[in-house]
Amino acid sequence: MLFNSLDFAIFLIIVFILYWLLSKKSIGYQNLLILVASYVFYAWWDWRFLSLIVFSSLADYLVAMYLKKEERITTRKVLLSVSIVFNLGLLGFFKYYNFFVDSWISAWGSFGVTMHESTLNIILPVGISFYTFQTLSYTIDVYRKKLEPTSSLVQFMAYVAFFPQLVAGPIERAKNLLPQFQKTRVFNSEAVMSGVYLIIWGLFKKVVVADNCAFFVNQIFDSTTGHSSFELIIVAVLFGFQIYGDFSGYSDIAIGVARLFGFSLMTNFLFPYFSRDIAEFWRRWHISLSTWFRDYLYIPLGGSRGGRYQQIRNVMIVFLVSGFWHGANWTFMVWGCIHGLLFLPLLLSNTNRNHVVETHMLWRQVPKTVLTFALVTVAWVFFRADSVQIAYQYIIDILTFSGWSLELFYKSSKMILFSSIILVSLVVMLVFEFITLQRNQREVRLNHYSGIFIALLIVFMGVFKNPSDFIYFQF
Repeated sequence: MLFNSLDFAIFLIIVFILYWLLSKKSIGYQNLLILVASYVFYAWWDWRFLSLIVFSSLADYLVAMYLKKEERITTRKVLLSVSIVFNLGLLGFFKYYNFFVDSWISAWGSFGVTMHESTLNIILPVGISFYTFQTLSYTIDVYRKKLEPTSSLVQFMAYVAFFPQLVAGPIERAKNLLPQFQKTRVFNSEAVMSGVYLIIWGLFKKVVVADNCAFFVNQIFDSTTGHSSFELIIVAVLFGFQIYGDFSGYSDIAIGVARLFGFSLMTNFLFPYFSRDIAEFWRRWHISLSTWFRDYLYIPLGGSRGGRYQQIRNVMIVFLVSGFWHGANWTFMVWGCIHGLLFLPLLLSNTNRNHVVETHMLWRQVPKTVLTFALVTVAWVFFRADSVQIAYQYIIDILTFSGWSLELFYKSSKMILFSSIILVSLVVMLVFEFITLQRNQREVRLNHYSGIFIALLIVFMGVFKNPSDFIYFQF
């Protein structure tokens, strides 16, 4: 069930009405409704994978309950290891089995040895990378005694499966989201309206910005040859906006939908393309994942403590794992490596925290922002390409400049129309976000008139095409 589909709109209205009717009874009924609705939402893709999320929830619920009773450090470590091995084992099997088998066969093939291919046709369950990390953070925090485990199975399972953020985040921590299932939610018309406006803004970024950018991006990356260098540059930039509009649009919709039910989710994007260096970019991009790796991988590895070698090692491990988390392709590993290498000079010169306090951007810092965006865009080429070789050739074709032609964008009336829509929508998005940034706000706030206008634009654009998947569903 896609956020940008009629099915979801009907589903959301029904659940919203039932949910607030049940507010007259107890939060127990509301939590049960959220759990059932979340399982229906997830089963809409493939009901067979519903057993995975149920099994994963039960396993971590039981581990946490045993951790609550157990004081012996050795036993506690065993229990935590069970949770980690179980969750990462499921994730590894469904997400990376075919990748490792294919890589093994290719490695032997390079030595002239033919291996028998016996890979399974394993389908990747939607959202498994997200809810796996969510349940893992719960058991780790309980192990560290930073969180008291809940005794309510319904509350915990609803926390894991909460449908607004189930399939593509934000990756919520139990200490933030779980307590919200334990307290009474009161209907607040202002919160509901702010949620509706945030949903509208997220749909604008997905339907109007991302999907229209994809029109050109897919053409180029499906066949990268025969295009001018300038076209390749423009399309690389468009992919940067496509993935941002797609993923941050999903997060905005998720946060807005949660707000309709009285829940508050963490901010996942904070206008990352206004960042002035790579360190700031990662404090603004996919915040729930970057902070997860900081708290559960980088700091346990030693963080920035120790000598330079340890610092470099820890940074590169985090970025490589981050790349690997995104998918079973060497392109993601290269993408993570590029970001790690771009981050290291800032770490080694102790300038990686230069832009922590400031939230607004000064005009004199525009060159830094443009440079950061350019570096991020180069890395996005590897993220989007089907293989490292294709991405490498894409960069070479840009550097061996082959002309300023932009025929792709005006060779037909349809292309001119899409080009115009993209240009206007990007200007609108960037102006809204820049104003929001200058006001030190964390999210774009539409008023009544702009909300209606953008909503009508979304409906108009949606009439001419079928709803498309969000990019991060594949991760």
